[in-house]
Amino acid sequence: MRKGVSPRFARQQKGAAAIEFSLVFIIFFAIFYGVVSYCLPLLMLQSFNQASAEAVRRAVAVNPEAENFLALATAEANTAINQQLSWLPSSVRTHLPAPAVSLTGGVLTVRVAYPYETHPVVPFLVLPGIGRVPQLPAVLAAQASLKVQNP
Repeated sequence: MRKGVSPRFARQQKGAAAIEFSLVFIIFFAIFYGVVSYCLPLLMLQSFNQASAEAVRRAVAVNPEAENFLALATAEANTAINQQLSWLPSSVRTHLPAPAVSLTGGVLTVRVAYPYETHPVVPFLVLPGIGRVPQLPAVLAAQASLKVQNP
């Protein structure tokens, strides 16, 4: 004699798949959101590193003996950074402050910074038990330096 599932037990299992799906969906959504919300700022930071390095490379092409060397180097650095970061959406570029170009002790430094806390690319999400995602520094910044002359 074959025993089957009682009809009463089958009725109790009707919504189990929906409940399981909702629990699994929350976990997968949290993982997906975490990947996206961390990848975009890290991509921006890597682009800032590349842009600042390229800005320094172009700025040292200016004659260091020129009397307005810092102004010329700043102009070259701004041009290089604008070209390197042209892929960013205009909503991000409008909040990107001008790069800081300094010459101290014969070392030319270019710093690119973005205020991520006040202008996030991906909205912050507060997950129970995890907290705010993504947990990033308030400012995403990169800098590059190169010695251009003897102090």
